[in-house]
Amino acid sequence: MEPSELAAVAGRYRDMIYRVALHWCGHPQEAEDATQDTLLKLCASHRTFADEEHLKSWLIRVTINHCKSRLRAPWHTRRLPLEELPDTPVFDDPAQRELYDAVLALPQAYRIVLYLFYYEDMPTKEIAAVLHISQNAVTTRLTRAREALRRAYQED
Repeated sequence: MEPSELAAVAGRYRDMIYRVALHWCGHPQEAEDATQDTLLKLCASHRTFADEEHLKSWLIRVTINHCKSRLRAPWHTRRLPLEELPDTPVFDDPAQRELYDAVLALPQAYRIVLYLFYYEDMPTKEIAAVLHISQNAVTTRLTRAREALRRAYQED
């Protein structure tokens, strides 16, 4: 991939990669590392992509695989919690903040399907292909995530 083409791809997909990693890992610093590592893998890769959708799916899959391997790493399970919470996005509307907190409180499997479905506008069939699960599993996770969010808002 040419350097100018790589810069254009990085500019287009950097935010998407970061958001996928943030939903998977839950920490901004880990999401930044995953974003950088994914773009480095793209740079080192000599793959040719059929179209933009193929490239986008490849980037999402590489990001998810990277996050999975980081979460399995021994150092990740042996670390001590920090005294302060990591930096989180600032919201103008308190309702947006509540929704963000409620989504991050969901299990990781629900967070990623919600993000891909609602923010990346991916159909369930494509989400299933990227996550290597069945389309029924994607639909089930979306339904359960919506129900969990509905219960969280009814309790407040």
